[in-house]
Amino acid sequence: MSAEVLVVESLDLEARGIARREGKVVFIEGALPFEKVTVHTLRSKASYEVARVVDIHRQSSARVEPRCPHFGMCGGCVMQHLDAAAQVAVKQRALEDSLSHIGSLKPERVLPPLHGPTWGYRYRARLSVKWVAKKGTVLVGFHERKSSFVADIKTCYVLPPHVAALLMPLRQMVQALSVPDRVPQIEVSVGDQVTALVLRHMTPLTDEDLVVLRKFASDHNIQWWLQSKGPETVHALEPEHESQLAYTLPEFGLRMPYRPTDFTQVNHQINRALISRALMLLGVRPEDRVADMFCGLGNFSLPLATQAREVVGIEGSVTLTQRAQQAAVQANIHNARFETLNLFEVDLTWLFGLGRFDRMLIDPPREGAQALCAALAQMPADQRPVRIVYVSCNPATLARDAAMLVTEGGFKLVAAGVVNMFPHTGHVESIAVFE
Repeated sequence: MSAEVLVVESLDLEARGIARREGKVVFIEGALPFEKVTVHTLRSKASYEVARVVDIHRQSSARVEPRCPHFGMCGGCVMQHLDAAAQVAVKQRALEDSLSHIGSLKPERVLPPLHGPTWGYRYRARLSVKWVAKKGTVLVGFHERKSSFVADIKTCYVLPPHVAALLMPLRQMVQALSVPDRVPQIEVSVGDQVTALVLRHMTPLTDEDLVVLRKFASDHNIQWWLQSKGPETVHALEPEHESQLAYTLPEFGLRMPYRPTDFTQVNHQINRALISRALMLLGVRPEDRVADMFCGLGNFSLPLATQAREVVGIEGSVTLTQRAQQAAVQANIHNARFETLNLFEVDLTWLFGLGRFDRMLIDPPREGAQALCAALAQMPADQRPVRIVYVSCNPATLARDAAMLVTEGGFKLVAAGVVNMFPHTGHVESIAVFE
C-alpha cells in the first residue's frame, strides 16, 4: 500500500501509535500520540493494520532522543523515545482503560504514580548468550525486538552501571570456556552488598572452566552460581557465598536474604516505595490480623508484621514459604507464619478455615487471583477483610478480579494507580484498594 498521512491518537503498551482510518485501527511503529506522520503499511488484516513511520510532520512535545544506541533493535526497552513522565501517563491510561473496559469500573480516587530511577534500576535480569560460530564470537544481552535472535549490544542503561560494564567482558569469558556453545543464559541478581551471576551450562564444566570463572569473579567483584539443569540444581561456585545475597528494607529495619533465582522485584528502590504505600493504604492497626496472599519471600509479610498483631503469609511454593519463615526467624519476628497452598484453586471453605482477617494484601503473578477473589466475593460481609490492597503486574487480570470483588462481592474500588517499576518498557505495575 502506498504511503499516507495519519494523526496519532494514543499509544499502546508496545509503544505503537494508534490511529484510525475510516474506523479501522492502524498501529504505527515509531509514532507517538498527537503526531502527524506519514506511514507505510507493513501488513493489513480485516480489523487492523500495522504500519511504520516514514516521516514526522508534527512532532510530539514528549518525544525525546533515546539514550541507548541499541534502541529499536534491542527488545529490552520500547519507550525510550518517550519522555519518562509521559510513559507513566500512558501506563495510567492503560490501567484506567482496563478497569473501565474489562471491569466496567472507575476508582473513586486515582493515586499519584510512584516514580523511581529511570536508569540503572534493573537489579534482576536474564541475559541471553549465543555463540555465533560464523563470526567466532559470543553475544550476551537481551533478544532483538520481536525476534529470538540475541541483540548485539555493548552497553545497557537500564542495568546498574557496574553490571552493564560486564557485557563485553562476559563475551570474552564465555568464549574462553570449553563449551561456549552450551551456555544459553546468564541470570543477574544484584543484592545490597554482592552481585550474583547464575551461569546456565548444558554440559559439565571442566576444571579449566572453573579457573576461568574464578578469575572473572575476582577481576570484576562478582559471585558465580552454577545451574546445570532445573532450578533445584542452582548452587554457589564458592560454598561461603550461599547465604550472602540479600536486599534491605531500611524503613522496617529488615534484611531479606534470597537466592539469585528466587523471585524478587527488579527495581529495589521502587519496591521499597511500593511496600510503604501498600502498608499506608492498608491502614494496619496494632490489633489487626492480616493476610499476605502470594507472599513469596515475605516481601510484604515481614514489614506488615512490624505493624500488626499477626500476619499469615500464603504462597504456592514450598521453597519460598520456607525462605520467608527463615527470614522471619533471622529478623526476630515471631508474629508471622507461612503456609504453602495453591492459591489458584482456593475456595470459600478454605478461606473460612483460616479464620477472619481484618485486612488482606494480594500480590499475584500475571495470572491474577481469580479463585481467591471469587471466594472473597462469596464471604458474608461480617467475615470479610475491611480493606484489601491488591498489587498487580497485569492490568487486565486486575480488572477482571476487581469486577468480581465489586459486582459480586459488594466491595468498593476506592483507589487505584500505577507504579513505574519498569521505566522504558510497556510493563504496567499497579496498586488498587478495596473496602
